[in-house]
Amino acid sequence: MFPVVDDVKAKELGLEVVYNLELPLRPERQIYRNLEDLLPKDVVEKVGRLDIVGDIAIISIPDELMPRKGVIVEAIRKLYPKIKVIARRGFHTGVYRVRRLEVIWGENRLQTIHKENGVLLKIDLSKVFFNPRMKGERYRLAQLIKDGERILIPFAGVLPYALVIARFRKVDIVAVELNDEAVKLAQENVLLNKDKLKGKISIIHGDVFDVLPKLPSFDRVISPTPKGVDALALTLSKAKRFLHYYDFIHEDKLGEFKEKIIKECQKQGKECKVKVRKVADYKPHVYKVCADIEIK
Repeated sequence: MFPVVDDVKAKELGLEVVYNLELPLRPERQIYRNLEDLLPKDVVEKVGRLDIVGDIAIISIPDELMPRKGVIVEAIRKLYPKIKVIARRGFHTGVYRVRRLEVIWGENRLQTIHKENGVLLKIDLSKVFFNPRMKGERYRLAQLIKDGERILIPFAGVLPYALVIARFRKVDIVAVELNDEAVKLAQENVLLNKDKLKGKISIIHGDVFDVLPKLPSFDRVISPTPKGVDALALTLSKAKRFLHYYDFIHEDKLGEFKEKIIKECQKQGKECKVKVRKVADYKPHVYKVCADIEIK
């Protein structure tokens, strides 16, 4: 990974530089540092990041290191003695972007309950997409939102964004999701957290591109857009005041991405203020970004 550490360079790339904001080291970064203390140097240089979802640890291990997986498993168990499952990370597949995972230690399951920002999320990692690294981003959005807002969340998954927001704010949320299994888990998650929620969540099972044209406009739209999907025009058309639009952008294309948003705003007759924020590394020189779009 190649992080941007210079403020001037960040601004040249179209990234917002935020000052006076103290956040803890991202969990997966802290975990990786701890692994460095427990694994041989030649192993550390080749394994990928470690994610913790509930009581499941997920790590990338190249084929050449599989004969030494015992060393990696032992290190993870030392760091996280309560872990019940360790899985090897594969690639995302299919329309639902579900990641292939191989259990290499522990109980033969990929179902768990994950706690984040005070809510519980029932997840089956073999059937649904979930990214634990967006914990801080979900909290950030919850703090931006005001009571009384009507919010639309397409590509809602098992409701990580919706539940965190509804825990902190008295809002009405409409969540749209296509994956049958994600919808079932989303419904269970609403019940699992019903005593914690200030807001209300309604779930629509369907394709975002079929459902959204039939819906009214909302105060705020939050679109955790899957990689390779272009839903900018559609989601912007449903936003009255704010759109938070996620995408995967090469650092050389950040300016073009911002310009694309501005042109779409003009096309729809909207005056927009756009800030593009880097929220996660995806691969060298490519970031997951959030365009915070304020409609005036």
